Amino acid sequence: MAKSPWVWGMKMKRIVFAQERVVELWDAECPAPEAGQIRGRTAYTAISAGTERANLIGAPVGPRTAVNVFPKYLGYSGSGIVAQVGEDVTDFQPGDRVALRWCSHSEYCTLPKENAALIPDTVSLRDAATAFISTFPLAAVRKARIELGESCMVMGLGILGIFAVSYARMAGAYPVIAVDFDEDRRALALKLGADYALDPRMENFAERVKQLTGGVNAVIEVTGNGAALNQALSCTARFGRVALLGCTRTPTEVDFYHDVHLPGITLIGAHTAARPTRESYPCYWTEADDLRTALRLMAAGRLDTHEIIGEVHAPAEAPEVYRRLLEEKKFPLGVLFEWERA
Repeated sequence: MAKSPWVWGMKMKRIVFAQERVVELWDAECPAPEAGQIRGRTAYTAISAGTERANLIGAPVGPRTAVNVFPKYLGYSGSGIVAQVGEDVTDFQPGDRVALRWCSHSEYCTLPKENAALIPDTVSLRDAATAFISTFPLAAVRKARIELGESCMVMGLGILGIFAVSYARMAGAYPVIAVDFDEDRRALALKLGADYALDPRMENFAERVKQLTGGVNAVIEVTGNGAALNQALSCTARFGRVALLGCTRTPTEVDFYHDVHLPGITLIGAHTAARPTRESYPCYWTEADDLRTALRLMAAGRLDTHEIIGEVHAPAEAPEVYRRLLEEKKFPLGVLFEWERA
């Protein structure tokens, strides 16, 4: 039997992409947890701007992916309080503070217990809401296998790229070069550990990168833009690695012979799904491993989220928040929904 008096579904609010470019706050029901599940009362959820913008406009992820299927329930990184546990769950109990992975933007969520991790006492629910989204660049940095003193370049400084800068520095990369069009994001990257921050539109960009590094050993490509990938390849050292974290949603032309084959470049698929689901082995950590790692680094003060979280909104403000996401050229870096205000 469930270890709680609540065994029925629970009414809740949920942010829904009702149709293309239309966001609404719906009433929904959160099911009671079954064996091996927990139900959490959500505290905060984090927006993943690139992914959610693409889904809201129905952008394709390559020719084989169906799009424009609505309604959609986005969101995947959050935090909350355990409200109820299902049968056979001993890892958690009601009242525990947990970071959540693959939780949608909703007031409650019912998830497998493996999708939650206890939050250290020194980490706030607000900060922990970004823990899972930070594991996407963490996985990319792991896959790039950066060795102490190797150079690393991060292409694109959205929330994933900013976290990638921090993780690359922690991995021992030197120098860490942060690349973005936006001057404020370049300044933040420098504050959070980048050694250099460059505008990709600068004249002789590749030559400047090579002057700083002799050719970059590892690139974390976050933009998903074909032009950025080609620019990254032009800067990469012989036998270097390029981790493809950003989702490339349009066809991309690459001169594989001259830019990949001849110089011995390794292209690494670094989508978050390119991780084992259950058991870790060297260089291939699970999502659950990475989530616990991110929380420990936050608790130790080595992963700074205070500069990254820019705005916190009530769920009722979601239509306006997503309008801005679609229309503003400079959407804030880290945006959260606070579900106590639902």
